[in-house]
Amino acid sequence: MTSLLRDQTDQTQAGATVVISAIGGTAGVGKTALAVYWAHQVVGQFPDGQLYVNLRGFDPGGQVMDPAEAVRRFLDALEVPPERIPVDLDAQAALYRTQLAGRRMLIVLDNARDSVQVRPLLPGTSTCLVLVTSRNQLSGLIAADAAHPITLDLITEEEARQLLTHRLGADRVTAEPDAIAEIITACARLPLALAIVAARAAAEAHLPLHALANGLRDNDNRIDSGGGRLDTLSTDDPATDVRAVFSWSYQALTPSAARLFRLLGLHPGPDTSAPAAASLAALPLPDARALLGELTRANLLIEHVPGRYTFHDLLRAYATEQTHTLDPDQQRHNATGRILDHYLHTAYTAARLLSLHRDPIALTPPQPGVILEHPTDYQQALDWFTVEHPVLLAALDHAAATGFDTHTWQLAWTLDDFLARRGHWHDSVAAEQAAVAAAGRLADPTAQAGAHRLLAVAYIRLGRPDDADTQLRHAMDLYAQAGDLGGQAMTHHNLSMLSMMWGRYVEALHHAEQALDLRRAAGHRRGQALALNGVGWGHALLGDHQQALSYCEQALPLLQELDDRLGQAHTWDCLGYAHHHLGHHDQALTCYQHALDLMLDLGDRYEEADILTDLGDTHHAAGNHQAARDAWQHALTILDQLGHPDAQAVRVKLHHSDQTPPEEGQDDRQS
Repeated sequence: MTSLLRDQTDQTQAGATVVISAIGGTAGVGKTALAVYWAHQVVGQFPDGQLYVNLRGFDPGGQVMDPAEAVRRFLDALEVPPERIPVDLDAQAALYRTQLAGRRMLIVLDNARDSVQVRPLLPGTSTCLVLVTSRNQLSGLIAADAAHPITLDLITEEEARQLLTHRLGADRVTAEPDAIAEIITACARLPLALAIVAARAAAEAHLPLHALANGLRDNDNRIDSGGGRLDTLSTDDPATDVRAVFSWSYQALTPSAARLFRLLGLHPGPDTSAPAAASLAALPLPDARALLGELTRANLLIEHVPGRYTFHDLLRAYATEQTHTLDPDQQRHNATGRILDHYLHTAYTAARLLSLHRDPIALTPPQPGVILEHPTDYQQALDWFTVEHPVLLAALDHAAATGFDTHTWQLAWTLDDFLARRGHWHDSVAAEQAAVAAAGRLADPTAQAGAHRLLAVAYIRLGRPDDADTQLRHAMDLYAQAGDLGGQAMTHHNLSMLSMMWGRYVEALHHAEQALDLRRAAGHRRGQALALNGVGWGHALLGDHQQALSYCEQALPLLQELDDRLGQAHTWDCLGYAHHHLGHHDQALTCYQHALDLMLDLGDRYEEADILTDLGDTHHAAGNHQAARDAWQHALTILDQLGHPDAQAVRVKLHHSDQTPPEEGQDDRQS
């Protein structure tokens, strides 16, 4: 088998089309082990690195990885800045292939569901080799993409004996040949099952092998075989009873480790940290870490990266089955509440660090036994979200499915800023849709209004203004029913942005003025500052640039006092726009430079490009044609990297950059 893979490596080196190997076989037969083993052997032949992803194609919880998430993870691994990553999956896949062009890399796509899931992850370069593992044959990939099928069968009896000899030693295997034969038969020559048996035998060297073989028979009689996922996964080979193998490994655990193992079947995400596991079982963190170590040594968990633990699919299904069989409903409910509390409260702390000026929401205190993580600054918060956001999305879905509606909408709230900044806009829409449904079930007008408003903002990011308008109208009605002036003000602010997108500037100014009135009535100083800038921008778009200066000059000192750098950047930009159209080119350039410096510090690439475009307009109007071209070219480079449609307008500016500058007062911008 490895010689076949070696031949395909030679094909890659020869510069043929991209080589794809599809490794198939039943669950537990060793597909992943072969792929990982071979990848380690050939690491030197792929000097630009290796990419690995578990596509979770047969996850018992149904959490199959979307191709968009896998592409996004690869782009992150390739260190593509988040702001360069476009929204659309096809555009993301194209960027991914561009990043791989000319690189010699090995890509391992583990546990794929089907060809459709795999295809967006295929590189377009002959210098890369792809290994795909799946329980399905992936016939579409073989037919359409010339993948080389490699099917792993059950190992032979002699290979099974060699495996046990390697794990247990020749003396022990030779001493009990009948017991070895019975173990091999009971494990149906399935490598995963044999590895678990070997781990148990190695850990209990005092136990005769025939006792282990008897235990397999006894457990086969005891275990209820009517339970769902495990039964389904056993139908490919009637002689295989992985449940029996798992059961006696599970029974060898200490009671505390067995309880933690069962409860981990309730964990919603693809993997877990030690603090999350501690919260799930209401354990002190050191105790949880010790038990996770016990489970790892027993091959019932894998520490796939330091400090993060995951299940094999069959083990996850077995743990879930055991907790539903042995743990009372109330205990399972409490455990689910604790794990959701862990993620919600930690995410809330991290979200407030990402956006210091964001209005808070009220959380119920966490249940006793919950262990929280404590990011203390912006970078720690960003790092925590980066690692945990797939788990948080799964936790949100699980909360919605199990009746934890308050957790659902509040988790969506905590995720909003992170998902927006990292470009996970489709995830943001899905999260806020779940939040809207959950808040509706709670019949909580304020929660409903907030969820509708955040869903609208997510729709705006995706360029769906009609859907955004519908959600904002719902939000406004609900905030009015609740008497929430701040919520009404934020909704008017969003409606003003939406009206600007549509070119309805009178309507936009009207919403901005209403937002300002409400913020003044509520005494919300930051809200007043942002609303003042919004009113100023509305006047600027209507051509009343003196009024725009008046309002923005009132906003700026408030924002500086509050240290709101994003608000300051937008206000400086508006001031620059007004000065430009009043013919005050030097003042406009100064304002735009202040805005640009702040955006560079904040790392918002789209806003940086927008300001550079304005800066180029002013240089062009002032007769500084080379400076204008430089600014526009910089803006165009960023917009092309982002795949943003605004790039075309900048490209036109560059094409006509030697012509007469735009007339004073001309509106060059699409808001």
